[in-house]
This record gives sequence, structure tokens and C-alpha cells, in this order.
Amino acid sequence: MKVDARDLRTNDTDDRGRIYLGTEYANKRVTVAVVEVESDGPDEDELAAAYREASESAETLAEEWDETSDEAWDGLAE
Repeated sequence: MKVDARDLRTNDTDDRGRIYLGTEYANKRVTVAVVEVESDGPDEDELAAAYREASESAETLAEEWDETSDEAWDGLAE
């Protein structure tokens, strides 16, 4: 089957993955093909990179806090 590009339409799904086709398709048999799926959320690689970055930042912050804490305790002893 040949499809004319002018016949392609982009629709958004609802929160359950359903698409409203419109009343012009009421009581008709409709064949739908999914050509492409776009996601609004980050992919697994982006999530992994963000997790690594947050982990490294937390580690750096913990080291800085440890040094500051030691200085504060040493200052109390004086």
C-alpha cells in the first residue's frame, strides 16, 4: 500500500495511550500504523548520566562538609 505524505497526521495520546480520531471515522473500520513514537521524558542514557553527575556532586559536597566540620570542631576545642 502506498501512503501519501499529505494523508499522515500527528496526534497525541491521552494518559492511557489512546488517540481520538474524530467523528469522521465513527462507525468505520480504521487501520492505524504507528510510524514514530516521541517521548517527552528522558531516555535511559540521560537518566544514567544525571544519576552519575548527582552522585559525583554529592561525593564532592560530602568531602567539603567533612573538612568544614573538622575545622568547626577544632575551633571549638581552642
